[in-house]
Amino acid sequence: MKIPDLHTSAISAPGELDCPDEAVADPCSPCFGKAAGRPRAADKEARHRALLHTAKNLFLEKGYSKVSLEMIAREAHVAVRTIYVKFGGKAGLLSAIISEGRAHFFADMASMETDPRPLEEILGDFSLRFLELVSLPSFISLHRMVVAEALSTPELADTFYQAGPRQSREQLKRLFVRPEIRARLRPELGLEMVAVHLTNCLLGDHMTRLLYPSHSSPTTDELRQRATDGLDLFLRSVLR
Repeated sequence: MKIPDLHTSAISAPGELDCPDEAVADPCSPCFGKAAGRPRAADKEARHRALLHTAKNLFLEKGYSKVSLEMIAREAHVAVRTIYVKFGGKAGLLSAIISEGRAHFFADMASMETDPRPLEEILGDFSLRFLELVSLPSFISLHRMVVAEALSTPELADTFYQAGPRQSREQLKRLFVRPEIRARLRPELGLEMVAVHLTNCLLGDHMTRLLYPSHSSPTTDELRQRATDGLDLFLRSVLR
């Protein structure tokens, strides 16, 4: 599994991406070959992904604070107003990039609230998906960017947390709060602590090592072993 490449004029309708005549005729534009005017649903989805792809590449290449909405709009062949209407600004655009990339990994996983599989199997599935997600080169680059700019650009750190780590914790808490699952956990442990403990057991020093450019990407077998070991450590420490 991998994250897909997340890809002042008036707009024809709120939230729609623009395809001006010059963009339609530009072979390098995501609008190339599209008809001008109101786009079809498939075209809108393609342009949405193209905008996210363009913004993601600019953020990772130049840094979040050095990229303006005007720069993104120019590269993606959309109006600045379109970005404001659809995402609310630069932070909203970054949030969409992270959220859609994360959703790709968990889209075909059963809801934590209703998944009938045994706890160990549900968490085994989650653990491998989680490790594959955070081990992607694009995620590592994003993580480096957040660490480098968090102090000077607080909205970047907050956006990353809300769209990434917090969503993982909330996803796990929906599992741990289930009565039959809660009954298996040590009663003195809070659900927030349990969720954080799982991700910590899975990561260990994994992320720290990946942040160094010289460290090679782990293989699928290595990730499976890390998921197995981390989950075993977690279960031994939280089950009654």
